[in-house]
Amino acid sequence: MGRMTVLLALDQGTTSTRAIAFDASLRPLAVHQVELPQHFPSPGWVEHDPEEIFAHSVTCLRGALAGSGADVEDVAGIGITNQRETTVLWDRATGRAVHNAIVWQDRRTAGICERLRADGVEPLLTDRTGLLADPYFSATKIAWLLEEVPGLRAAAEGGALAFGTVDSWLLYRLTGGRVHATDATNASRTALFDIRRGDWHEELLRALRVPRAVLPEVRDCAAEFGVTEASVLGVPVPVRGMAGDQHAATLGQACFSPGMLKATYGTGCFALLNTGDQAVRSGHRLLTTIAWQLGGRRTYALEGAIFVAGAAVQWLRDGLGIIASASEAGELAARADPRSGVHLVPAFAGLGAPHWDASARGAILGLTRGSGRAEIARAALESVAWQTRDLLDAMRADWPALDAYGPRASGATTLRVDGGMTASAWTMGFLADALQAPVEVPEVAETTALGAAYLAGLGAGLLPSPDHPATHWRLARRYEPGMAAEEVRERHAAWREAVGRVLRG
Repeated sequence: MGRMTVLLALDQGTTSTRAIAFDASLRPLAVHQVELPQHFPSPGWVEHDPEEIFAHSVTCLRGALAGSGADVEDVAGIGITNQRETTVLWDRATGRAVHNAIVWQDRRTAGICERLRADGVEPLLTDRTGLLADPYFSATKIAWLLEEVPGLRAAAEGGALAFGTVDSWLLYRLTGGRVHATDATNASRTALFDIRRGDWHEELLRALRVPRAVLPEVRDCAAEFGVTEASVLGVPVPVRGMAGDQHAATLGQACFSPGMLKATYGTGCFALLNTGDQAVRSGHRLLTTIAWQLGGRRTYALEGAIFVAGAAVQWLRDGLGIIASASEAGELAARADPRSGVHLVPAFAGLGAPHWDASARGAILGLTRGSGRAEIARAALESVAWQTRDLLDAMRADWPALDAYGPRASGATTLRVDGGMTASAWTMGFLADALQAPVEVPEVAETTALGAAYLAGLGAGLLPSPDHPATHWRLARRYEPGMAAEEVRERHAAWREAVGRVLRG
């Protein structure tokens, strides 16, 4: 067998860790995945064991490399992508975590967020970081650990502790403690990073009492992040790419130009709109974030989060018991009365963007004696499309320039999609109808890992930058809108009325 060039993507997620080996054309060769347990020590608290995250990551890297048939000498670089905002503190000397990781879903810091709002800090936080005073982000998690765990504040102020999101934690451990760094995308999710200046913000650090000494160095997304310990894969291997999961997926979807939009449909949905060199301030409670940073140059995005997408289908199966599998939801939806007027507003844990109403609760509206499980299944799938439409409308309102870019200039933005729900042809077809825009599904479904591999290849000098046409994105299926615009407007108005009934504000 001839020598090959391999790029290893390490994708550390909320419920699993996986590594995928790609060839130099970014075609997947092998995958190795391990489930990651979550721990719930108190209501609203979610934790991971950082040592488990590291051990699983090593296992997955070894497994993917072995499955590819390549030798370790063939690996041109590792790219790391990760669940964002999840927070780890560790001892610099021993490399051991001093507490379980506090996961992005964790809500224990709601009181700290209320204090920030009461003290008038949130406007500054939003202006400089593009985020909100919400437990979702890393800053209040660090503050909680330093306030609540005995001995940590003194150790942090003395320079003995290091903070990192999961990317930093893995890099530190993979390099044997030689590199404490992150990339600009993960830094931009901490609520401590000035996304326009590209540096940690001193006033926010003071407001949250976070010592600068604990923070990592911030680098480009494609950079030399050091080399792994020989014990990881047998010989040292360079780490050359790093980005948070949604940012990596945006690169994997080759949304390289301003106006390009991707949405990832998993348990929830994350939509990112490339706004180029403009850090657009949202008036509709979307997030402003760094899409990526290359060559010291930042590209920005508007981001909207939907809390419940695929989780609505899981609820149909596990909560209501009206379907036996996810695929059955689409089959039922196709048989439902399209004019039933049934709406499911899946506010099981509140509503995300653009509403950000944590107190909203789910509801099924419009039921009649003629309503059955088919209409409820259809309403669940439609809710995903209508929530996406609400995000796109908010993005257009925040950034009117969207209409001047790309395909939208001739009538429609194209949405590139990934995640488990893209397997449902009915859902993707209705999504195209609801948006009145084409929906594109790529050939390589694992776009998060693909983006990490792309960054590693870019860092190794093997792949072109986003300033050039993408060579790694290949179309699998395209859905075109078929519903009349007037009907879409009527149905969307009915959806907005249903949402209004569950909002508490």
